[in-house]
Amino acid sequence: MRLDRRDFVGALSLAGLAPLTGLAGSAPATTAGQDSAAVEVRDDVTRRIAKYVVSGTYEDLPAAVRREARRTLLNWMGCAVGGSRHETLDAAISALAPFSGPPQASVLGRRERMDILHASLMNGISSHVFDFDDTHLKTVIHPAGPVVSALLALSEYQAVSGKDFLTAMVLGIEVECRIGNAVYPAHYERGWHITGTAGVFGAAAASGRVLGLSEQQMVWALGLAATQPVGLREMFGSMTKSFHPGRAAQNGLTAALLASRNFTTSDVGIEGKSGWANVLSTTRNYAEITENHGKTYEILLNTYKPFACGIVIHPTIDACIQLRNEHALTADQIARIDLRVHPLVLELTGKKTPQTGLDSKFSVYFAAALAIIRGSAGTGDFSDANARNPALAALRDRVTTTIDPAIKEDQVRATITLKDGRTLEKFVEHVVGSLERPMTDADLEAKFAGLADGVLPAAQARRLMDLCWTIDTLSNAAQLAAAARVG
Repeated sequence: MRLDRRDFVGALSLAGLAPLTGLAGSAPATTAGQDSAAVEVRDDVTRRIAKYVVSGTYEDLPAAVRREARRTLLNWMGCAVGGSRHETLDAAISALAPFSGPPQASVLGRRERMDILHASLMNGISSHVFDFDDTHLKTVIHPAGPVVSALLALSEYQAVSGKDFLTAMVLGIEVECRIGNAVYPAHYERGWHITGTAGVFGAAAASGRVLGLSEQQMVWALGLAATQPVGLREMFGSMTKSFHPGRAAQNGLTAALLASRNFTTSDVGIEGKSGWANVLSTTRNYAEITENHGKTYEILLNTYKPFACGIVIHPTIDACIQLRNEHALTADQIARIDLRVHPLVLELTGKKTPQTGLDSKFSVYFAAALAIIRGSAGTGDFSDANARNPALAALRDRVTTTIDPAIKEDQVRATITLKDGRTLEKFVEHVVGSLERPMTDADLEAKFAGLADGVLPAAQARRLMDLCWTIDTLSNAAQLAAAARVG
């Protein structure tokens, strides 16, 4: 049993981000001899993953998995609290609060309480609105958003021990990432936002686990999740992107609640002829879903962002900050910045003239200018004011990009030409925050403190961090939500 993160990196040939062409040594994207667009019908995929979810135990989880789950929880909580005052959440609560049911669960970092379905939606939105949350690099899924948003809301309504909470969280992340593995990259290339479309399965599995669903009920929960995909990549750069993990949490929780009352659906919601995998993807590898349960854990491949933006531009930010600091660069010295990048960088972050803070998170041109002028790329840096800042815009317009298939997703080759004719170059082999250069526990705590600043008093933020680190010792996981409330 391989449990060390470095072992996973080697075994899967990961280089921070998996190449779009597929992981070295991984199973082929389709069954042998299967045409990539053909439908493959099976009848055991949904049931096999459902059986795993209902039968797994806390004791089954290796220490390394439990530790990574705590890190994932801490990172998610900081992002959710930090995003709680964003205008996106203000708009969502203003629009939907009049239609919420009883005040059953907290909206983290705020005074409002809503019914558990609306609370899961709101916390999912706030946890993703800064684009600062965790990333499963094989699929670019942000795993915690859908899973923990649903699970925490439910735990405020129905008592859940910390051990049960952590177990359900790991299993939910396992489900969503395995399903994502089965269809990535074809599903993503079709334009689906995989955090929403696969995340709904994780939310359903985690919620169903603490509800005590039987195997058949879990099959139904996953089927109900399959019929509720949400998320189009077209929405990146707008408020709607953060709606995707929120709605995935809400839809997954809804699926589990319905299944708990024997609300029936297809038993082959994932793999059926007109099921999720065949409708939403041109390729599928069901072995990613059905094999090696309890032997490999996707949460060990989770990573945490040091920069509050689309992850494929992190290498550019990393390189430009390094060059800035090493050479004391200022914008007026620079004639041009040339970037050699992976093809996905321009596909996802090729916006040349962003006009809002959210839009600027998906502009590699803006990110390079920001890194040079500000020397940072935090939540406050990606603002509407900065997106329209003349100095940033002027340097942004001197950034050029070249697609280089030899450059991997977590790499960049940045060349800065100065006005005096000198050139400076930086090649980032593995970006900070990747599996090879992971954020430490201290890094995560510093990130949390920065996000919570201005939302929670320092002592309250410290208590919340401590609860995340000790989640599996808590008698009631709802203590997490209580510690994150304001007023």
